Amino acid sequence: MVLVVALGGNALLERGERPDAAVQQRHVRAAARALAPLAAEHALVVCHGNGPQVGVLALESENDPELTHPYPLDALGAQTQGMIGYWLAQELGNAGVPTPVVAVVTQTVVDHDDPAFDAPAKFVGTTYPEREARRLAAEHGWTVARDTSGWRRVVASPEPRLVVELPTIRRLLASGATVICGGGGGVPVIVREHGRLEGVQAVVDKDLTAALLAIELEADRLIVLTDVDSVRADFGTTHERALSTVDVDALRALDLQAGSMGPKAEACAWFVSTTGRPAAIGSLADAAAVFAGTAGTTITTSRSPVP
Repeated sequence: MVLVVALGGNALLERGERPDAAVQQRHVRAAARALAPLAAEHALVVCHGNGPQVGVLALESENDPELTHPYPLDALGAQTQGMIGYWLAQELGNAGVPTPVVAVVTQTVVDHDDPAFDAPAKFVGTTYPEREARRLAAEHGWTVARDTSGWRRVVASPEPRLVVELPTIRRLLASGATVICGGGGGVPVIVREHGRLEGVQAVVDKDLTAALLAIELEADRLIVLTDVDSVRADFGTTHERALSTVDVDALRALDLQAGSMGPKAEACAWFVSTTGRPAAIGSLADAAAVFAGTAGTTITTSRSPVP
């Protein structure tokens, strides 16, 4: 099978942890061990998040006295693709993945007039107390908003329209390689006159880019792995319950958090409704079981069984 796996940025750096390289490498090592059994049996494409990492780089760039202007978000996104892609490729090899593992710096085309540019909503970076977040926003010109456990910077998150490197990814996959791509949703670019590409100040949602890749690559599964074990109905109430299976209509009817589970559910619903093939959401630690349907939440077409 062809599997596209979306690996959450918070699975590589847990909330409240210091963003030290050693901390992240430890998580990457665990992620590689969880993914290795899938890569040994199936053609694997791995997309990873970069919200915590791109936020750290943005703050460093804002505070660097040697810079006339801080680096733009598109360049910082490319930097995180290189760093995390390198770590993942190395550790997948160390975990015994038998195929070549290739990390591709990926560009994602977005619309220049996407309404997301006027309504920043994508969380990046570290969680702060409200007063600290508002101070940093005033100092750096950020937009900040409340997240599940504090306040964080939010940036524009336009919808992905096209992955520029898709033909290369397709050829690598056909050659037998395990491919790491679409990191952080891909570097957001717009198409100017005569097809010239230009980076923009945004972060694309990596789950939506993973869904787009899964659709274009005709993948058999889209698997979203994160730091929670399943989709939950009635989240945060006394009636909260884990869902082992859910169809697209029921999934879309759930009141899921916009900054957390919501985008993951949206990406899976898009893939399932477009292809008719199932998707799954679950814990990174349970990757093989999530694929098998014995852990996590499997999403199917309306009232249809998993093939």
